[in-house]
Amino acid sequence: MTLKDRVRLYATSAAIKSVIKVLPKISDERWLSLVKGRVYKLKSKEERDFMENLLINLKKSAARMSPSVRNKVVMNLINNAMIQGQPKRKAFAQKYGITSPNHLVISPTMKCNLKCYGCYAWEYSKVEDLPYDVCNRIIDEANDIGLYFFVITGGEPFVWPQLFDFLGRHNDSFFQIYTNGTAIDDKVAKKLAELGNALPCISVEGFEKETSERRGKGTWGKIMSAMDVLRENGVLFGYSATATRANNELIVSDEFVDFFVEKGCFVGWYFNYIPIGREPNLDLMPTPQQRDYRRKRILEIRNIKNIIVADFWNDGNLVHGCMAGGKNYLHINVNGDVEPCVFVHFAADNIKGKSLVEVLTSPFFMAFRKRQPFDNNHLLPCSIIDNPHVLRDIVAETGAYPTHSGAEGVITDLAKQLDDYSRSYREIADKVWEEEYVPKEDQQQTG
Repeated sequence: MTLKDRVRLYATSAAIKSVIKVLPKISDERWLSLVKGRVYKLKSKEERDFMENLLINLKKSAARMSPSVRNKVVMNLINNAMIQGQPKRKAFAQKYGITSPNHLVISPTMKCNLKCYGCYAWEYSKVEDLPYDVCNRIIDEANDIGLYFFVITGGEPFVWPQLFDFLGRHNDSFFQIYTNGTAIDDKVAKKLAELGNALPCISVEGFEKETSERRGKGTWGKIMSAMDVLRENGVLFGYSATATRANNELIVSDEFVDFFVEKGCFVGWYFNYIPIGREPNLDLMPTPQQRDYRRKRILEIRNIKNIIVADFWNDGNLVHGCMAGGKNYLHINVNGDVEPCVFVHFAADNIKGKSLVEVLTSPFFMAFRKRQPFDNNHLLPCSIIDNPHVLRDIVAETGAYPTHSGAEGVITDLAKQLDDYSRSYREIADKVWEEEYVPKEDQQQTG
């Protein structure tokens, strides 16, 4: 990095830091002028609109953040993750010929106080946690290549004894935590408000009836209480919803979204049920028609609701197809196996014996990279349910192993059913892609 680059980054950091205390009072235009042109170089209008909406909503939420949360959101999530890390990511790309991911998911424990049916992570071992020194090394190595945004999942992260020590040790990074919310009380919320660098996303299945059916009686009340104490203590938080055939329409309804906006949620993450983990069942998957309905509703919600929403199976256009294999992210499970995706339960390397850079440049991860995007239609991003032949080919080519008992089912027992599903959804997605996403001039050239 040149001296000029260092001066520019220092000046940017100083300018951003100077607005932390007055952030709720400055104009949207002033705020965007400070950060918009310095974050990731975004290619499409959809990406730019999403990022602008995120930045403006963060500013709007600043008034209700605790002082530490506001500081860490601005300095860790925006300044470090989006701006200061760029030269390191650029250096990585120049050295290895590939881009570095922009975030990393880690599962330090698989212990959990609930037994939800269809849990994607149920079959992982719950005996031992990922060693604490390994967890710390992962974050340190990721910082070295420009990553400062991380996701903690499990299991239930709030039963991991080292969680708060971990967040404190890495106080220049920002963490999103997927949680069932049942362990978050006022004491925990106050600790999160003090640390400032974590955003819990609490899993719900709908309202009380749907959530209780999957997560157990009494969980809804605990979730509502958790959201209340997080809001009262100035902690940013959100919800996470897994779409199934039974709740697909409910979780994108105005009634549902409005309820959680009123509750104080800053963000809502949507996942499509995938037949992995505990008792995989394709009948739980939303139909292709339901999935497309959810896609349309997510776009509408972005335009009319005061919340950031994203759908990991319907927002392929935002990230140009599949995110896995280190292109945008990867997952390190409790055993140290490095998986290309939270839902792709195969690995070829273990972080206990290799560096993060070695894994990112491994034949297994490069096999994903060289095939991405798997389809020119970015509404078909997934190697499990949209392009199942891709996952089968990569596993066969690289000799990757399943990371728990039964994980191989998606490329063996369920192969035909997944092929059938992918063909059915493609009929819808190809038509939508052509009509709604391909520029008119491109359609005329190919017509």
